[in-house]
Amino acid sequence: MIKILVIDDDRMNCELIQSVFTRHGYQVLSATSGIEGLTIFRQQAPRVTILDLRMPEMDGLTVLKEIRAYDPHAPVIILGGGATEEQENQARGLCVTDFIRKGLSLDVLVECVNRVVQLPAKSAPALPVAGSAAVADTGETILVVDDEPLVCDLLVQFLSLRGYRALGVRDGAEALSMVEQASPDLVLLDLFMPGMDGVEVLRQLRQREYTGGVIIITGSHDEDSLEEAWSLGPQEVIGKPLDLEQLLTSIQLVLVCREC
Repeated sequence: MIKILVIDDDRMNCELIQSVFTRHGYQVLSATSGIEGLTIFRQQAPRVTILDLRMPEMDGLTVLKEIRAYDPHAPVIILGGGATEEQENQARGLCVTDFIRKGLSLDVLVECVNRVVQLPAKSAPALPVAGSAAVADTGETILVVDDEPLVCDLLVQFLSLRGYRALGVRDGAEALSMVEQASPDLVLLDLFMPGMDGVEVLRQLRQREYTGGVIIITGSHDEDSLEEAWSLGPQEVIGKPLDLEQLLTSIQLVLVCREC
């Protein structure tokens, strides 16, 4: 039976779409948040994903970017009620399969899904399945330190999917405590945080002779803070918004150089 995933923060919409497609013979999975949807996508590998554009916390464009990181060819249909032209263009730039405005007949959506599933599935890298060799543990631990819950959770998920033991904390004091308990191979460290900022965390790490790698992530261009951070010897400084593939490449280089 063909699987369809519906990601929409409106539970009633999820249930309505689910009932319609179930009657058409599909197996329908649903999620009411982006994070939940990505988890189901990774575990179940649906044939088509129907994705609401406007959701709190993690919007549809962010979810689509994450899906593209997992599978560049996965068919995704966006429901774009109230979308701006810029949002539509961004979605199309991410190779969305189709863009359907909310309020149209559900028959339009059904026809769209029927058309997509009749097309041959494009080859794509096998999606990781928990516990399988595809996500074999690299043996390397990465600690994500960022006071933005969404960014922290996204990075932990992203890195976990690539075989790293990823942990997330949201303030400097907790980060230092974690390092003291079990030193990670790499720390992804937000530069600007309330209380203890990234510069102070890095200074404390150096005083405690932490030997792992450090990558600073920051959305600021404050030259004084960046200069002070560089003086403490991080391996890399990467700007926000993050390019996840660039970040992954930097992480791999830092870890390889550390082993050398």
